[in-house]
Amino acid sequence: MATPETFVNRAIRFGRALRRAGINTTSGQVMDFVRAVEHIDIGRRSEFREAARACLVTHRDDLEVFDKIFDLYWRAKPDFTAEAPDGVPPDDAIPFEDEEEGEGEGEEQQDGAEREGAEGRRRLEMVESTDEAADLDDSDSESDVFSYSAAEILREKDFADLTEEELAQTRRLMEQLQWRLGKRRSRRKVASPKGRFIDPRRTMRRSLQTAGVPLRISRRQVKLKPRQLVVICDVSGSMDRYSRILLQFIYAIENGMARVEAFVFGTRLTRVTRLLRHRSIDEAMERVAREVQDWSGGTRIGQSLQTFNQEWARRVLRNGAVVLIISDGWDRGDPEVLRQEIAKLQRSSYRLIWLNPLLGSPRYEPLTRGMQAALPYVDDFMPVHNLASLEALAKHLSSIDDHRPERRQQPLMSGASSPAA
Repeated sequence: MATPETFVNRAIRFGRALRRAGINTTSGQVMDFVRAVEHIDIGRRSEFREAARACLVTHRDDLEVFDKIFDLYWRAKPDFTAEAPDGVPPDDAIPFEDEEEGEGEGEEQQDGAEREGAEGRRRLEMVESTDEAADLDDSDSESDVFSYSAAEILREKDFADLTEEELAQTRRLMEQLQWRLGKRRSRRKVASPKGRFIDPRRTMRRSLQTAGVPLRISRRQVKLKPRQLVVICDVSGSMDRYSRILLQFIYAIENGMARVEAFVFGTRLTRVTRLLRHRSIDEAMERVAREVQDWSGGTRIGQSLQTFNQEWARRVLRNGAVVLIISDGWDRGDPEVLRQEIAKLQRSSYRLIWLNPLLGSPRYEPLTRGMQAALPYVDDFMPVHNLASLEALAKHLSSIDDHRPERRQQPLMSGASSPAA
């Protein structure tokens, strides 16, 4: 019986074989498959095949190719199978091939299987071959294991500590995140067979087909529409370690969602929505760096939010918009201005989320004047320092529903410092 390490190595190589056959299978899917095997009867080949299909195939057009590769790769090998349950013949068991096996009876049985499927083996070798080395080599499998481990480490690594190579890998992983914002209830209604509202016009039109007798009642339901997302990112000097990767994050959101408005600020606010849209990421970053003249300069969060409230809020904060502010909270301006402007911004938005890259540190405390002024008006205070925090943010955005968060706000009168009850 094969060890768990042997099975993991074979599963990884199986995923590589699927990729070379044209099936889009990721390393994460392969590891999901490895974990799924713990919850099935591995002695049954049918269950094993279905688990592999569920985890590794995302499009039904790939099922035929998958079945061929599966039959060729997981060939029966009685010497290295799990014990079959009662009523299941040994031939139906799943092989876990040991890569360090010596010569003997198992080798003779393998030779017999290879003679029966010589053509199939050649097809498998064509899929798995790379240059002069076969993918069944142990060093290759170990490198895949290490690459998966490296991806896991990269998820938890702070953006400020990434090398250039890791930044490129992070960009690719960031592009794979699925960004969906919770929907809102529109005032309009759409036709639906199970809607709660009766559609009298459609009902009367249909009744003309039955001599004016409304035998079928047409119905409507409230239409759901995606919310507007507004991102306001700090690109001042204190955020210099995170600015570029966070702009890549905004670029990923901008091109992954339908309605996104993007702004950056240092000492003044600049709209960058059009600069990030429908362009390659390198070109977009270059244009933003060229257009934003206060990049890596000072920070005036209050004045920047004031500009946003006066010039942009009515244009972009419509229909229950969600606002993301990305900043470490270091502010050289008047904290009272920040307090008043973020209070107005919260009242204008459906949900106000502050993303702070420093929050990822266990020793961080929001002691700066800017953060202390802003926090009473923030609905969600979240970190944004690594890929794992972005995944948590994506999950949080998709869970936003029609229920506003409970808000404890301070009055806008100057000098008031205690929250309203």
